[in-house]
Amino acid sequence: EVQLQASGGGLVHAGGSLRLSCAASGFTFDGYVIGWFRQAPGKGREGVACISPTDGRTYYPESVNGRFTVSSDNAKNMVYLQMDSLKPEDTAVYYCANGKFPLDVVINYGFKAEFFNFWGRGTLVTVSS
Repeated sequence: EVQLQASGGGLVHAGGSLRLSCAASGFTFDGYVIGWFRQAPGKGREGVACISPTDGRTYYPESVNGRFTVSSDNAKNMVYLQMDSLKPEDTAVYYCANGKFPLDVVINYGFKAEFFNFWGRGTLVTVSS
């Protein structure tokens, strides 16, 4: 059974940092990308980071570039999202999801939630001003 579980959310002041974790099970990373998305109240899901764990390639949208860093520990089937210089507008529920396609799909066709296959439960990040 495929499972993805995001954790590590919480309340942080603007300018602070948080590290989210995504525990993956029921599949191996070979051939998959793992994407981090967020959804703020009243808004759609927005991709914030994507990684191809097997080769370490990453992709970030311009909205978070330089503030967020995605990484993986393939031996543990874990993916992490380090978020620095957090802003109140980063407040959202954060999700991780898997997609069975190369990272080039995201780069060439967009970082779209509908491309991703399986979603885990999210974790709430609240950034206070």
